Amino acid sequence: MSRTIIVSNRLPTKAQRTEEGLHFTPSEGGLATGLGSIYRADGNVWVGWPGVEIEDPTEQQLVTEELRNDSMAPVFLTQEEIRDYYEGFSNELLWPTFHYFSQHAVYEQAYWDAYVTVNRKFCDAVLALAGPEDTIWVHDYQLLLLPQMLRAERPDASIGFFLHIPFPSQELIRVLPWRRELLEGMLGADLLGFHTYGYMRHFLSSVSQLLGYPSQNGLIEAGQRSVLVDAFPMGVDYDKYAQVAESEEARASELLYRDALGDTRVILSIDRLDYTKGIAERLRAYERMLQLYPEWRGRVTLLMLVVPSRDQVEKYRALKVEIDELVGRINADYRTITWTPIQYFYRSFPLEQLSGLYRLAEVALVTPMRDGMNLVAKEFIASKGERPGVLILSERAGAARELSDALIINPTDTRQLAEAMHEALVMPEDEQLLRLSNMQSVVSTYNVYHWVRLFMDRLTYIKLKQQTLATDTLGPNELQQMRTDFDRAPQRLLFLDYDGTLVPFTKNPQHARPDEELRLLLSALSADPRNRVVIISGRDRDTLFRWLGDLPLDFITEHGVWLRAAGEDQDWAMLQPMSDSWKTEIRPVMDLIVSRTAGSFLEEKEYSLVWHYRRADADLGDVRARELVSHLNFLASNTDLQVMEGNKVVEIKNAGVNKGAAAARWLATYPADFILAFGDDRTDEDTFQAMPEDAYTIKVGETGRSFARFHIKSHQDVRRILRTLL
Repeated sequence: MSRTIIVSNRLPTKAQRTEEGLHFTPSEGGLATGLGSIYRADGNVWVGWPGVEIEDPTEQQLVTEELRNDSMAPVFLTQEEIRDYYEGFSNELLWPTFHYFSQHAVYEQAYWDAYVTVNRKFCDAVLALAGPEDTIWVHDYQLLLLPQMLRAERPDASIGFFLHIPFPSQELIRVLPWRRELLEGMLGADLLGFHTYGYMRHFLSSVSQLLGYPSQNGLIEAGQRSVLVDAFPMGVDYDKYAQVAESEEARASELLYRDALGDTRVILSIDRLDYTKGIAERLRAYERMLQLYPEWRGRVTLLMLVVPSRDQVEKYRALKVEIDELVGRINADYRTITWTPIQYFYRSFPLEQLSGLYRLAEVALVTPMRDGMNLVAKEFIASKGERPGVLILSERAGAARELSDALIINPTDTRQLAEAMHEALVMPEDEQLLRLSNMQSVVSTYNVYHWVRLFMDRLTYIKLKQQTLATDTLGPNELQQMRTDFDRAPQRLLFLDYDGTLVPFTKNPQHARPDEELRLLLSALSADPRNRVVIISGRDRDTLFRWLGDLPLDFITEHGVWLRAAGEDQDWAMLQPMSDSWKTEIRPVMDLIVSRTAGSFLEEKEYSLVWHYRRADADLGDVRARELVSHLNFLASNTDLQVMEGNKVVEIKNAGVNKGAAAARWLATYPADFILAFGDDRTDEDTFQAMPEDAYTIKVGETGRSFARFHIKSHQDVRRILRTLL
């Protein structure tokens, strides 16, 4: 029976060392809550670090047995690994870089070495538990290499990965020395999840720019695998927060706070100590509000909770000092005998007390400089019930993509944030309730359980899709069978695409001339009277014939427009009568795209126009390609024109003429006992579809969606296979 194995840096239970020994404390985090129903069911297990260094083998065994009883399995880390992998690479490099604070990033080879080592340690721990049918769900930035490590050992495993922090622009990823390894590591998963479409878009751009993998509709063709990338906004346990907010403990806490604060209005701020949270900027904005609107002095209090975090690190220690000084100065400048502008707490609060604060607060201030999602915003909404309240939310938090009824602000715009606080305090109650109701509907519907179900459903979907689209690798056994069938066949027909199949792609198509090795190979194949070798290409007939016309080859050019059988007495024939009068209208559209896309160019064939963008910036080229395809499809509607996309090319030509139609004519004209077809891109799928079921159809390069029976990696493999047929 298949199981689900969850993997994260930390377990949902933390081990703590006390005078009495090890003590285990459950986590109240959203991830632990959402995945609790999974890892505790049906023999599933959660793999992670228990939160404390444990070196003694006897103690490790004790912890392992204790955690096994609660469906968990520990990964033990040394003090050096904790320092270099977790505090070092994860939090001194990845965290600041992914949150757009690259000025704080620390580049240390020792950190990277530890990161690789610990990811391998996690891999070994998972492999010790995972069977071939198990589903593995890896979480967050500490384990970016783990999916690929697992894929190498379990090629057919179902692996998901979710990133809980932002994924930045490819310009930031580009500066990382280990960028390729990190991206390839993530692509070991079948499904990659991000909080927002923006993060997903940044990842796709990074993969395109740095690895060269194409993608369409979130599906990346990564080598021989298709990887799905999607957005899954994480939610909270809505019912839990709503129920706790109505509990006696929460009500009692609210009354206690209200008695202490008197009748002042309350703005609530809750954050972990981190430079990404915008705490200092928030304090300055609050001070600005008191300056702009002095009528709020003595009438409003900022209740600020800062949860301790890594304050032994210099950057965090300095941030703590800055916050302390700001709070002290603002309170000193504005405090009266009966009023303190800021009530500041540097500690964590139990859930019931937090719920009391959510009940009390009229305004929640959630204004990070950058945040993957920010669940405090959703907790506040879930806790308000039917009471009024206003959420002020940073546009740079992932939650802003869903909670459009909040007051959305730019956290670096101090005046805008100050104005938003004033607006929130004067907002009519009926408007507050309407906005809250709309956001509560979103948060209650898209809760943490919905997030889990949606992710797992999409993981199942992509595995089924991979199996549906899968082509088998042409291995030694298949190659031997193909050679046997070839030897036995009295007549053979070989369809060979040119660019990307017989020769590699080049920035300039005119530089892809056949080398001597290829010419000798084609000459030897075509010299056998039992072989009919067909070069089937999108290239123009003049170029191909100039390069290879001296060999006894058949030609199908311009995707099936022009046909020529081997022999000096043969002439070029058209698949069907065509006109090129349409070029007058279409060419200016494509010329305009060329003028707007540096590095691209237009190729004119007799009955088609081709826009090449291999030399253009990858992102710009993709954008312009989408724009051009959309425009050409509009112009081609209700005409006999067809728009085709290839590898970094967009072509428009007469409809009804393609490689498949031309290949079908060859099959009918020259019957064969053995048929072989090679191709590398979408235009060759027509050829594959035209072949009989017993033909050897082989996709070269990225597999993606293909009608081919087999796939191989490169044009070198094509030549190697053809040489075995000599």
